[in-house]
Amino acid sequence: MPRSPARPVPPEVAARIAGLGARIKEARQRRNLRQVDLAERTGLSRSSIEAIERGSADTSIGSFVRALWVLGLDRELDVVADSAVDREGAALEFDPRERRVRVRKGLDDDF
Repeated sequence: MPRSPARPVPPEVAARIAGLGARIKEARQRRNLRQVDLAERTGLSRSSIEAIERGSADTSIGSFVRALWVLGLDRELDVVADSAVDREGAALEFDPRERRVRVRKGLDDDF
């Protein structure tokens, strides 16, 4: 079955991915690692590391996380989409206008 073409990535998302790639590149360089070194440690190809650092939206999130893990920067991922810091979700969850109210029917002793 042919794959449907991906929809374009919104500019805001593309900018975030590019920023993440740039930060990964900077972290690699600060550790004096070459792209080949990072590729070997992650088990990815050098071209995948290039795509990560370029901020390619077509690169899997698993590849980004593997690079972060090798660089020792993966712990901060624990707070991504954490319900404890999701203010908007919490506000929606406790919005009284969205509550369903179940009206209890009284017992009918009429047989």
